[in-house]
Amino acid sequence: MTAPPRTVSRASMAIAALSTIVEWYDFTLYLYFATVLSRVFFGPGEASLMATLGGFAIAYVMRPLGAVVFGHIGDRYGRRHMMLLSMAMMCAAMLLTALLPTRDAAGPVAGTLLVLLRCVMGFSVGGEYTGVVAYLLEGARAERRGLITSLAAAASEIGALLAVGVSALTVSLTSAPDLESWGWRIPYLVGAALAGGIWVARSAMAESPDFERQRVEGTVPEQPLRHALVRQRAGIARSFAISALGSITYYVGITYVPAFLTSVGGMREGESLWLSTIAAIAVILVTPLTGLLADRWGRRPVLLALSACSAVLPITLFSLMASGAQAPALAGAILLACVAGGVSAVGAVATAEQFSGEARLSGLAFGATGATVIFGGFAPYVAQQLIGRTGSPLVPGAMIAIVALCVIPVLLRMPETRPRHGR
Repeated sequence: MTAPPRTVSRASMAIAALSTIVEWYDFTLYLYFATVLSRVFFGPGEASLMATLGGFAIAYVMRPLGAVVFGHIGDRYGRRHMMLLSMAMMCAAMLLTALLPTRDAAGPVAGTLLVLLRCVMGFSVGGEYTGVVAYLLEGARAERRGLITSLAAAASEIGALLAVGVSALTVSLTSAPDLESWGWRIPYLVGAALAGGIWVARSAMAESPDFERQRVEGTVPEQPLRHALVRQRAGIARSFAISALGSITYYVGITYVPAFLTSVGGMREGESLWLSTIAAIAVILVTPLTGLLADRWGRRPVLLALSACSAVLPITLFSLMASGAQAPALAGAILLACVAGGVSAVGAVATAEQFSGEARLSGLAFGATGATVIFGGFAPYVAQQLIGRTGSPLVPGAMIAIVALCVIPVLLRMPETRPRHGR
């Protein structure tokens, strides 16, 4: 049997990297539009915003289940097959969300339907990001794995940028009554069209060379979940720690920021969304740079430096954003987003390299995705609750700092995974 190629074409790599746009577009859109969706589906008031953020958190409970199911499919039948199936489900979920009845039309059932579709979305993206990262890692040259896998994080920021841009345009170009009547549907229709286009592009992708290697060598695990739990427990633990820091910095330090600026900083929705757009652009620029640094210096030292920044900076940066003044708030948002983007960039390659090709997706499902549920999905809800109970706008920054301090000892003991030259 002919040996599989060690890398895949640039076209397949580009399609894979750009695929994460859809996942982050949808989840970022939900948080950026949280104050609007709360009024449309749950009614006015702080309790409605909490219900909307609660729906975001509940959907994340489905994420590890989806990661396990799609991880099994990807490890047993191939990365390409898994990514086609997950994208089809994401497209359907966004289209149905755009067609939902509002609370005025259907009563309390409208909010229930919204949460149910969030659960479908959470399930479908469970293995999406880790599947893309694994595909990029397995298809890239060894000396460029950090840069190439960081493109998944960069593309996710493009998705976030697209989400905030579409949201800001929608809010700016529609009146308040029109926004709550039909305008909120526009971003979800855009997302459904985007997901459909990505699915078509994915159908032309080649299979991962590492999975093809497993087929040739006969090492494809029949029970990937068992394989990961029995043989790769240390990798699961380390990927959990790395993803915990990446998740809380991203979901509290980037996607929660518009709601924070509106509810705590006293900004109008349009102002907070445009400010977040600028921060997203900064992250897109810093992400590939971080990937290059991880290839040059190693995963461990870059992660340790970013963890130190995550421990020291966030409290001050949230204080700036709570001031209500645009210039300090913009500076705080940009710096915080750059730290979060850097962690996501190097975290992508570092988590995937904790596992062998066999059962890599299942290992990531238990480790990285499990951490994302706790430190990503629930974090914005917890942050908003704690601000309400303590009255302190510094709580989100303290949450990030605490997680960073807990992760640093794990990173200090973590072996370097950057491939040696020529490997």
